[in-house]
Amino acid sequence: MQIFEALELREFPYFLTVDVDEGEIVGKVIMDDLNSRKVYLLIDHDTKRIWTYNGPNSSLKLQIFGGILAGMFRKQLRLFYRVYSLNFYSKDGPEFQEVMNKPIGAGRAKSIDKKDFSDSGMQSTKKEMIIHSYRLSRAMENINLCSKPEDLKRIFIIIGGIIYSEEEVPEAMLIEERYSTNLVKLGKLNNGFTLFDDRNYSTRIIVKDRVIQGIELFIRNNDEMPSLRIKLPIIHEDKISEEGDMEKLINSFEIPDSLPDIEATEGENQNT
Repeated sequence: MQIFEALELREFPYFLTVDVDEGEIVGKVIMDDLNSRKVYLLIDHDTKRIWTYNGPNSSLKLQIFGGILAGMFRKQLRLFYRVYSLNFYSKDGPEFQEVMNKPIGAGRAKSIDKKDFSDSGMQSTKKEMIIHSYRLSRAMENINLCSKPEDLKRIFIIIGGIIYSEEEVPEAMLIEERYSTNLVKLGKLNNGFTLFDDRNYSTRIIVKDRVIQGIELFIRNNDEMPSLRIKLPIIHEDKISEEGDMEKLINSFEIPDSLPDIEATEGENQNT
C-alpha cells in the first residue's frame, strides 16, 4: 500500500502530493490525532483501488483537491484502478479495518508534482462537482448509506435547497416499542449564501458521482441548546383566553369627579 498526502500551495498548481513513508501499517498514520487535518490518498496495488481519506478536521478545499488528485493518480495508472472513499465506511466495519491493517510499502505510483500540471489540464477540473436537485427519496438513500460520525447527532439536512429536520414517530406500542424517523420540511434556503455561525455545527457534504446529494449539520451529543433571552414583552395565554369585564375597562378611562389633594396627602404621610 502506498500513501500520499495532499498538500495545498499558495501558487499554481495550488496542490500536489508528497510520499508518506513513516509507519508500518496504514492505521498508524491516518488515525493519528495529529493528522486529523490532513487528506490522504491510499493506493492498493493488490485490489487495484485508490482510496481517499479525509481527516475529520480537514478543510473542504483540501478534500476537493484530494478528489482531483485521486483522478490524476487513476490516469497515471492507466485507468486500471478505481477510486473509492474510505470515509464512506464505519471505522469499526470490516472494509475500513482491512485497509487500516495494510502494510505500507513501495509501488509503481509516482507522487504528483508541479510538472504534472498544465494550464489547459486545470480547465478540466471546473466540472468536477455539480450541485443538483435529486429526488428526496433517492438523495436520502445515498446519504444514509454513509456511516454516521461518532459522538455527533444530525439536526438538519439540506437537500435541493430545502431544509429538513427529523422526528421520531411511534409505529407500535402494545407488543413492542418501535419508532420510525420521518423528515419534516422546515423551509427553503434564500437566494445568496448562507453562513452557519450561530452554533458549533459540524457540516458534512455527501457527494456521489460528482453530484452533491445533501448537506448535513451535526452537533455533539453533549451539546445543549443555549437559553433564549427574550427581549419582547410576553402576554400569557390566560390573559387573552379569558373573557374580561367590559365595564371595568370603560371605567378605567373615566376621569373621577374629585381628585385627591396630593400635597395634603403627602403632608399626612410625613406626620405619621
